[in-house]
Amino acid sequence: LYQEADIVPDLLIALKAIDYPIDKLEIFLIVESSDPKTYAAVLDSDLPDHMHVFVVPSSPPQTKPQALNHALAIAQGTCVVVYDAEDVPDPGQLRAAAAILESDPSVGCVQACLNVYNSDESFFTRQFTIEYTALFDCLLPTLRRLGFPVPLGGTSNHFRRSVLLELGGWDSFNVTEDADLGICLARAGYHVEILSLTTWEEAPANFSVWLRQRTRWLKGWMQTYLVHMRRPKRLLDELGGRGFVGLQVFMGGVLLSVLVHPWFYILAVMDLGSGDFFHPATTSTGLALWWIGIFNLVAGYCAGVALGSAAVWARGWRHLVISGLWMPVYWLLISCAAYRALWQLGRAPFHWEKTEHRPRAQKVATASPNAELGAG
Repeated sequence: LYQEADIVPDLLIALKAIDYPIDKLEIFLIVESSDPKTYAAVLDSDLPDHMHVFVVPSSPPQTKPQALNHALAIAQGTCVVVYDAEDVPDPGQLRAAAAILESDPSVGCVQACLNVYNSDESFFTRQFTIEYTALFDCLLPTLRRLGFPVPLGGTSNHFRRSVLLELGGWDSFNVTEDADLGICLARAGYHVEILSLTTWEEAPANFSVWLRQRTRWLKGWMQTYLVHMRRPKRLLDELGGRGFVGLQVFMGGVLLSVLVHPWFYILAVMDLGSGDFFHPATTSTGLALWWIGIFNLVAGYCAGVALGSAAVWARGWRHLVISGLWMPVYWLLISCAAYRALWQLGRAPFHWEKTEHRPRAQKVATASPNAELGAG
């Protein structure tokens, strides 16, 4: 909880709703030593006996994974779960995750589905909801079924503590420590299960907050990809051919696409200015490549919009389907964040841009008739 004093009451309500034996539950509210306001808000909250405040010692880097590693060193539970300060997890999540971890030693992590409780607030919250729903309800379960590495979300990751210790915890210098840990799990021979019981979060409601968060995410994905690709032969040996290809297609493909995507429009504008806009090539090879390019453009947009629209339709949010048509515009904004992330990767690779959160002022989206469809 960094600079999260205002949402401490909401967080405690969500944590107290968890359906798990109190005598087997240990909750750490992790605060930074440089954040006395949040520390005071937690102390003033009359915490129950199973909740404790943990103050992170002041030492660089000041990142979420650094804080998690400090808390992991004193955690006593057999299983460990990470929640963000604004989260509203399904009350039955811990029981379901613990049952999976206990029954299958090959499972290194149970990742719960994440979704958004303020989806109707703005253009950005609607697009974020479509994106999250497609990712956690459709794409991550598909990666799991295909045997590809699964980059974890930043919250609602349930682990066996022994697995975390085996992997050395989180990378304190990676600003998307979750995605990195998902690849580490795959390299160590563990797989990730996706749990349909949802954790609800706040989506950024304006461009400024969204841009900072998305920059950090993309910078962390760049860090993760570069770190794991330092020794490609070793990565291939540990992931196997299928897993190695999966990493290139999903993580490498996402990073490549967000950087390349805006150049189509730049070149299109240049062609428009020269009078050559969309003129087919004159050679047979060039013509074939031209039609392949057109097909990829149209098919890529249609597939992305269809997936996002189908995902929110399955959740019962049919009013969001029309917002899927704006996804190509949203993707261009993601490309802006990608170039900002690339610049930061060279200038401030470990800088953590804080995502601001607000107290929940509206009913949580679990009132939706199909809110618990999840990945099932």
